[in-house]
Amino acid sequence: MALILFLVSVGLVIYLLTVRQNASKEQARLKDQLDTMAALNATLEAENQTLGKYRVIIDAEAEAQRIVGEAKDMAFEIEDDAKGIRAQANQALNDARGRLESTMRSAQQEAQTIIDNANKRAEEIAGSAYEAVRNADRFEKVAKAMRNVIEGYGDQYVIPSHSLLDDLADDYAFTEAGEELKNARERVRLMVKGNTAATCEYVETNRRDTAIRFVVDAFNGKVDSILSRTKSDNFGKLEQEIKDAFNLVNHNGAAFRNARILDSFLDARLTELRWAATVQEIKLRDREEQRRIKEQIREEERAQREFERALKEAAKEEETLRKAMEKIQAQVEKASSAQREKYEAQLAEMAEKLRQAEEKNQRALSMAQQTKTGHVYVISNIGSFGEDVYKIGLTRRLEPLDRVRELGDASVPFSFDVHAMIYSEDAPALETALHRHFLAAQVNKVNPRKEFFRVPIAALREELESLGVKAQWTLQAEAKEYRETLVIERALTEDPEKGRHWLESQAQYDASGEFAREEIEA
Repeated sequence: MALILFLVSVGLVIYLLTVRQNASKEQARLKDQLDTMAALNATLEAENQTLGKYRVIIDAEAEAQRIVGEAKDMAFEIEDDAKGIRAQANQALNDARGRLESTMRSAQQEAQTIIDNANKRAEEIAGSAYEAVRNADRFEKVAKAMRNVIEGYGDQYVIPSHSLLDDLADDYAFTEAGEELKNARERVRLMVKGNTAATCEYVETNRRDTAIRFVVDAFNGKVDSILSRTKSDNFGKLEQEIKDAFNLVNHNGAAFRNARILDSFLDARLTELRWAATVQEIKLRDREEQRRIKEQIREEERAQREFERALKEAAKEEETLRKAMEKIQAQVEKASSAQREKYEAQLAEMAEKLRQAEEKNQRALSMAQQTKTGHVYVISNIGSFGEDVYKIGLTRRLEPLDRVRELGDASVPFSFDVHAMIYSEDAPALETALHRHFLAAQVNKVNPRKEFFRVPIAALREELESLGVKAQWTLQAEAKEYRETLVIERALTEDPEKGRHWLESQAQYDASGEFAREEIEA
């Protein structure tokens, strides 16, 4: 009922405004006619004065007087008609206003009665909960009032303020993308400040500015929220969200004399998104590069520690062997002929061990001095990455398998299988050659630093042989843990009792592991 009364009231207001507008137009038309007649009257009077010397001509003077009289009579008649129409319009407007006010009062009284009854019923049902809801509504209205106060301080509050994107643009200002992002942000601010972001069809300046400010604020609020989620890989999704926001805001703005965001401002904000995504991509690549450099530094540090430890161990082993040889040599000099043969055999064995220790020492020293010496490895992890996916990497450690074991830590569910471990005097060059040859087979097509390739192992072996590199190959991956896991999963499915025992054993293992961690922390 309240809605019907409201619609009737709105219809009456529209009708009154239409009547008043028509009356105003008719009044303006009559006024124009009156002005025309007055001008004609003035012209005739001027001509009458000009023809004063011909007053002796009775007929001309009488005709002039007759024309002037008719003009005055017509002017008075037009003015009377205008007054009558204006009076009728005012009366109709007053009558309609009275009916509208009466209808509105009745509607308000009925609506208030409904609200009071609903509130009373809600209080009976919800009690204190309803009171809390009513307080929340009051607080919301207070917050809204505070926002209204802030919005009245000036247009600078609808201009996109300093945000994380500005910080991002400053951080990457040395790049073209960073500079373009700064320019895009500044262009958006200038368009808002210069009132070129939106338009509407209100004639009154105050209403026009309010409507434009409303749609710009609504659109920028949506866009700023969207831009805050910018990543290197979601440009298409966010672009569509901004376009949807543009369409929705313009649709809602149609109620305010077609208040709408201009296409040029939409383009400005889409350009801002485009450069923001580009900078995020640069940031991601920088982060990956820093991670790779740090990993390389850590690997070099581990290798250096291994070299130093190997040198110390080799030197210690050499010293031990030399002392043993000196002791045996002294015994040889004192020994008989039969014993001397035994000691000489021991000396030969010691000499061979000493030679091996010296070679090991020399190899460790050489690898420590030559930063390119190392091992290129080919490994797989079927359980984690599937069939025919291989990692091609390098390590400079004396024990290269230590590096492989590290790669199979908690970051992947299963251990890696080694298919080839190739020693090279220039390991980085060999690794780079393999990466370039299998570039199209790279699993991650976005990040070139990822060293995984989807390629048959036979192709890897063939390429290494074409480079003149010989290696010992293990073509079939053992994938022991993965294959055992498949067997356990089948058993758990087929035999619930085994599944129950397995879960219990895992729970005991987890508990003992937690206990061990607590002991370590203590």
